[in-house]
Amino acid sequence: MSTSVAAPPAKSASPLRTPRKKHTPGKPKRSLLLTGLMALMVLYTVAPLIWLVINSTKTQAGLGSSNGLWFAHDFALWDNIRTTFTYHDGIFVRWLLNTLLYVVLGAGGATLLAVLGGYALAKFDFPGKRGIFAVVIGAVAVPGTALAVPTFLMFSKMGLTDTPWAVIIPSLVSPFGLYLMWVFAAEAIPTELLEAARMDGANEVRTFFQVALPLLAPGIVTVLLFTTVATWNNYFLPLIMLKDPNWYPLTLGLSAWNSQAETIGGDVIFNLVITGSLITIIPLIAAFLFLQKYWQSGLAAGSVKE
Repeated sequence: MSTSVAAPPAKSASPLRTPRKKHTPGKPKRSLLLTGLMALMVLYTVAPLIWLVINSTKTQAGLGSSNGLWFAHDFALWDNIRTTFTYHDGIFVRWLLNTLLYVVLGAGGATLLAVLGGYALAKFDFPGKRGIFAVVIGAVAVPGTALAVPTFLMFSKMGLTDTPWAVIIPSLVSPFGLYLMWVFAAEAIPTELLEAARMDGANEVRTFFQVALPLLAPGIVTVLLFTTVATWNNYFLPLIMLKDPNWYPLTLGLSAWNSQAETIGGDVIFNLVITGSLITIIPLIAAFLFLQKYWQSGLAAGSVKE
């Protein structure tokens, strides 16, 4: 008699797991948290500019009788601009020219020195190079305001206070610009290319101007932008160095206009202060927009190591 063996009960099929979506390398991930943080940063950055544009269209009376984030009934932008350039015998134009002078000589000179020094430190070996590196790093960490008073005392002994040189000469020193050009030149200029130029008979000056300088263009523009913004917005150094209003930069001149309301019999011209502030930032915005592609490539230099 044959016995039948019962088959084991079939196992219940386990539920299928939904496979996770793999992140494709070329497609960036989306993050609501990062998007929200970026939106807050954009709002924080753009809101003062929007307030400046809106309130520059108001008269002095309109500033106090309207909402700060909306336009008044009287549109006075063109009148404010005309009055800003003609008020007090056109002193605003003098301040604008002073600022351009400080930027061209100060920021331009700082960029030139940073390019020459950064190239030399990156491509030449000499005794004391590590010591110079330590000094540059230490100088980057020291805020400029900490050196303002010693600089004033030194320039006072030399008789240079209340002159344009009291603002231009300190602006020529840019430790951050020197360090940036040092790092950029080390990555952007192949040593083999310099050796090939020297073997072809080019001296060091010709090698620098014809071989190295074109490769340094993105870094030069980046340093130029940083030094230009620092010199254009410089306030504390001219405040302690200059007493003659004819040598004021825009930052110090607008501050003097703003302080007139606190003096007895002084003119209350907050509408001109706001309009002048708007005019002041227009050249910086134009410079960033025009040189944006060079600025971005300069910041990205050295970020990828081959």
